[in-house]
Amino acid sequence: MTSSSPASRYTAIAIALHWAMALLLLFMIWLGWNMDDNEARYQLHKSVGITLLFLTVTRIAWRLLNPPPPLASDMKPYERTLSHLVHMAFYALMVIIPLAGWLLVSISPFQISTVLFGAIDWPHLPFTSGLRQGNEILHGIVENVHSKGAWVIIVLLGLHVAGAVKHEISGEDGVLKRMIPGLFGKASPPSLPARGALVAFGSSVILFALIAAIPLIGPGSSASRGASGSASSAEAAGNWTIDYAASKISFSGVYDGKPFGGTFGKWAADVAFYPEDLASSAVAVTIDTASVTTGTKLYDSTLREAEWFNTGAFPQAEIALSGFEATGEETYTATATMMLKGRETSVPLSFALKINGDRAILDGSATFSRKALDLGQMSDAGASWVSDEIVVEVQGEATRLD
Repeated sequence: MTSSSPASRYTAIAIALHWAMALLLLFMIWLGWNMDDNEARYQLHKSVGITLLFLTVTRIAWRLLNPPPPLASDMKPYERTLSHLVHMAFYALMVIIPLAGWLLVSISPFQISTVLFGAIDWPHLPFTSGLRQGNEILHGIVENVHSKGAWVIIVLLGLHVAGAVKHEISGEDGVLKRMIPGLFGKASPPSLPARGALVAFGSSVILFALIAAIPLIGPGSSASRGASGSASSAEAAGNWTIDYAASKISFSGVYDGKPFGGTFGKWAADVAFYPEDLASSAVAVTIDTASVTTGTKLYDSTLREAEWFNTGAFPQAEIALSGFEATGEETYTATATMMLKGRETSVPLSFALKINGDRAILDGSATFSRKALDLGQMSDAGASWVSDEIVVEVQGEATRLD
């Protein structure tokens, strides 16, 4: 028997959160089955997962401040118990599964950066750096919690939908109208006015902002990198001064069969170059590796990780040019010795140099090996994704001092 007055519906915010999370959850399930080696989908999977985590926190807070309407009066005791258990399991898993995914990324030895929706750097969980090597058992446990938990979610989702449909078609007081007002029948407004929106949403937003701010204050942050193109105080007195606004150091390679490249926004050079006395010529360049930019935030963040430039422990790369030889009227070669992450390697550098009075224009390039510099050797030692050969190009203008 149904009650004489329509059942109370959920609050508008609870309804909005319910359907937003339901759609995101279905999308996440699809993503989980269709990521393969697709980098964009993998990043989207992580982005949606973190979003679901914070929506879940918001919804739990909202539920505590605004209790849901009572269950239908004609529900049997076991149905009430099952409904409560399914809801509690849902909330628990909607927190546990994203956290397990976050932990899985944090303890992975590959250290792939997370950039939410291509815009916001998302940090790894704190205090997990010591768990990244030699913890295959822990990694397997966390991976199973994340992947198998998704299957439990699917089962619970089936039970949830089956229960709602059962009450709708069995002649009982249906529940769908409480979550979709007007579509499946009339429902009364919530018995109490909604309250606590600022607390529920504000607490989640503040928590999200605090976590997202961690990369901004850590090593390699934009605050620590300083102004783009500015010279370091370590610049010594050569016989040429660099016009940094007209100069750049860039690099290029191949990633997943497609060309990619980037530049360094902050570097300094001490140039002593004498065309008539090449034996006395020498150049020392210091590069702030955290100033790397590629045009893709994910790549920028990944390059600063420990497997690549490791900007936290090794904030600078040093390049010394020596052994200059003329190969033509305005062309030269030199030996470029790079020191990066404690590794040193030397390669030939070819460049063209046009000197007009006291003004010089340089254009040169050298090819370095990732393997020789220990870059990306954990995740891609065989250069299956990123080419081993990386071309470093230098375009610059300078003015002679003497």
